[in-house]
Amino acid sequence: MKIEIISGSPRTNSVTRRVALSLQQYFTTNTTHEAGLIDLGEWQLPMIQSVWVSPDKAPEEFRPLAQRIFDADAYILLTPEYNGSYSPALKNLLDHFPKRHHKPFGIVTASPGAMGGMRASQQLLLLVPALFGITSPYMLIVPAVDKKFSAEGELLDAGFQAAYDNFIAEFLWLSEKIVADTVTV
Repeated sequence: MKIEIISGSPRTNSVTRRVALSLQQYFTTNTTHEAGLIDLGEWQLPMIQSVWVSPDKAPEEFRPLAQRIFDADAYILLTPEYNGSYSPALKNLLDHFPKRHHKPFGIVTASPGAMGGMRASQQLLLLVPALFGITSPYMLIVPAVDKKFSAEGELLDAGFQAAYDNFIAEFLWLSEKIVADTVTV
């Protein structure tokens, strides 16, 4: 299964990217799944003008990104909180592509603050069904992200391990079921 972890902050030195790195390392080390990391700090997408209906319909400089979006079996959306919602860069990316029919999504929010992006997670719960995706009900909300994860993605807070493990287990359970059902249909 191909999982794309989308790190939704375009900021240089984003602290939410730490969680994305950690998840990518976990999937690569502990599963047979392929985990990619799409860092929106590395893509300067234009504001949405038209939907890219296939990789070859995307502008040439964005075809590698489009190919990854189209090839993914599952997604993890990771965002900081921007004014009570997810990042505009994340929404802009998702708007460039057609609906993701029956694709599983994991939701992760992270913030240096005490709420960990909780309001952004609630907004993503509304967005994913609009994309025709299926959301894992187990979200990963990461308060004090700068204290829980190192810049390299290492989990620093042993007390957070259970929440981290639970998110991964439930996301994989849902994703593996959906992808297996899709393949056998």
